[in-house]
Amino acid sequence: MFTGIIEEQGVITAIDPSGDGVRLAVRAPLAVSDAQRGDSISISGVCLTVTDQTPEGFTADVMKQTLDMSTLGTLSVGSPVNVERALATHTRLGGHIVQGHVDGTGEVLEVRPGEQWRVLRVSLPADLAPLVVDKGSITVQGVSLTVSDVSDADASSHWFEISLIPETLEVTTLGALAPGDRVNLETDILARHVQRLLRFASPDGIPSAEEGGSR
Repeated sequence: MFTGIIEEQGVITAIDPSGDGVRLAVRAPLAVSDAQRGDSISISGVCLTVTDQTPEGFTADVMKQTLDMSTLGTLSVGSPVNVERALATHTRLGGHIVQGHVDGTGEVLEVRPGEQWRVLRVSLPADLAPLVVDKGSITVQGVSLTVSDVSDADASSHWFEISLIPETLEVTTLGALAPGDRVNLETDILARHVQRLLRFASPDGIPSAEEGGSR
C-alpha cells in the first residue's frame, strides 16, 4: 500500500529478459536504505517486489501482464522513474490510498504551462471514465493527484486534467511529460469497489442473497 507521495526519482540501470517478463534494476538509494528482500516498492505507480538489493538500488521481476498493462514495458536503461516505499502505519497519509495496481494507461494530450502551475490533459480509457470525478483522486505515474477537470459522461472520447504545482514538477517525472507520452493510471479504490458492488445489485439496488447479500 502506498500514498502516491514520491520520495525520489530513480533510474533504470538494467533490463534483463526473464521468461516472458523482465528483471529490472533500479537505482534508488533512499528506497533501499531500509528495504529488505520481499519488500514492496512502487516504480512509477507499479508495485514491485524487491528480489535483491545493493546500497544503491534493487532488482525486481516484472511479469508480462504488468508489462502489457503499464508503461514499464517501454522503459530503457537510463529512464527516470518515480519511487515510493510502501506506507508505514506510523506515518501521515499525505496523498490517498494507492495500491500500485495499474488500471491502464493514458496519453498526454495537452500541456498548458503557467507562471507556476502546469495543467496536463490526459486521455482516459472508456472503461475507467466512470471512476474518475472532478476533485477526486487519481494516481498518474505513481503520483497522487487531484482531478481538476474531466470530460462529460457523454463525450465521444474521455479525458481528465490535473494541475501540477512546482514541487510536483521538480521532484517527480511529471515535469518532463509532453504530448504523446503515455502514463500509468490507477483510479480510486473506493470508486472501483462501488462500481463492482453495483454490478451485483438487484433491480432494487440491494444485493441478493445469492450474490453475497442478505435480506
